[in-house]
Amino acid sequence: MILFTSGIACKDAAVNQSLSPAKAAALFIVVVLAWGINWSVTKSLVQAVPLLWTASIRSWIALIALLVILRASGNLIIPRIADVPVVLSVALLHMTFFSTLTAAGLRYLPASKGVVLGYTTPLWVALAAGAARTERLGTLKLVGVASGLAGLCVILNPASLDWSNLHIIAGAGMIIVAAICWAANIIYIRSHRWIATPLQLLLWQVLVLTTTALVTEGVPEVNWSPHLVLLFLYSGFIGTALAYWAMSMVNKSLPALTTSLGTTGTPIVGIVTAALLLGEPIDLSLAIAAALIVGGIALSSLADAPARA
Repeated sequence: MILFTSGIACKDAAVNQSLSPAKAAALFIVVVLAWGINWSVTKSLVQAVPLLWTASIRSWIALIALLVILRASGNLIIPRIADVPVVLSVALLHMTFFSTLTAAGLRYLPASKGVVLGYTTPLWVALAAGAARTERLGTLKLVGVASGLAGLCVILNPASLDWSNLHIIAGAGMIIVAAICWAANIIYIRSHRWIATPLQLLLWQVLVLTTTALVTEGVPEVNWSPHLVLLFLYSGFIGTALAYWAMSMVNKSLPALTTSLGTTGTPIVGIVTAALLLGEPIDLSLAIAAALIVGGIALSSLADAPARA
């Protein structure tokens, strides 16, 4: 979950060779599964580790793997002044605010509902782009956004969430704000004139995140156990590093529309794995909300197809 896939990871794909469609599709399935499962893993991690340190430790584990790629490809660099804004944008809006707010929200909210709320990001991107008139909101995209917002209303209704429990409501609110922070980061990245690639800048973004964790939370006191180590290894290596590298390969090898539509499978995987791993129920409101939000994102992606072409 380091970066939203469309238009970002493809920048890094220039250092990789493209795959055959069959291999790319198989790798894409791995990415969607890795991201979907990672929501349940994150929910387990934040019960034992402070919020910012959960994101920071996971990012450092991922970085160890990605540094091998950076070193081998000659992409280990010091960012230029022109790239400092994007380093701060990703480090603060996505790696700090998004990661921390989703982790905080998952302390009170089921992972299955958290992943659905977290993946409303494309809807906020579409609304912001339409309000700023940087993109045209055609009929298909408007229908998609309306469907997503309807899904948001369904998942937030009192039959789905206990409105008498302020912790649950606060958890849902934090994840929605997190999705809006992610959207703000995406909007900025779209306008940024890249000098270094996102992969080259990742080290510096993680350093900003770790510094923020040290300043706000201090050195963490963690009761380490084999189970906690395995959770961090999954989240860092598989849910972050492997998924990030694999998505850069997929973006180079498959059409943008395919990847945009395919990533809508992540909330579905998140719901199913939360039921299997955490025993969370899949109620009717959750199913309807997920269908409306995922369908809305898919329609918005289809509306963008001509522009991508």
